[in-house]
Amino acid sequence: MTKGFWMAQTVVTQAAYRRVVGTNPSFFHGDQRPVDRISWDEAKAYCAAVGMRLPSEAEWEYAARANSPAARYGEADTDAIAWHKGNSYDRSHEVAQKQPNAWLLYDMLGNVWEWTSDWYNSDYVALRGGSWSTSAANIRVSARGWDAPNHHRKFTSFRCAGE
Repeated sequence: MTKGFWMAQTVVTQAAYRRVVGTNPSFFHGDQRPVDRISWDEAKAYCAAVGMRLPSEAEWEYAARANSPAARYGEADTDAIAWHKGNSYDRSHEVAQKQPNAWLLYDMLGNVWEWTSDWYNSDYVALRGGSWSTSAANIRVSARGWDAPNHHRKFTSFRCAGE
């Protein structure tokens, strides 16, 4: 990283999204659950509306690692730090219910995939973090996903970053 940045402590909740945008498109409902079924453009627009932006992949990974070279932050027990296919009951959960990383960022792994500002290739945007539908073995800081920028998936959300 060549300059400092700020990363939101959690993904955007449904309550926060509704306050700014006025709607809640989520499949799973609950004010403290991540807003889901948000396209990349909608995520970028929300972040811009609150004076922020989507993080780059490099920023996301740097923040998720919190100075640790390990595949996962926190305890070796994935259940303690992430909602994943083995413990989520096939749904998202309220944010900040699992252990945070060393920089007190919650749900950097699991719960919902997170949009980044970077393209995966010419057609897809990079996602990071895994989700409630990802196997525990694949919940790791280096894991990458991708999706078309206009898709609205129930396992995809976002967090904002700033200068």
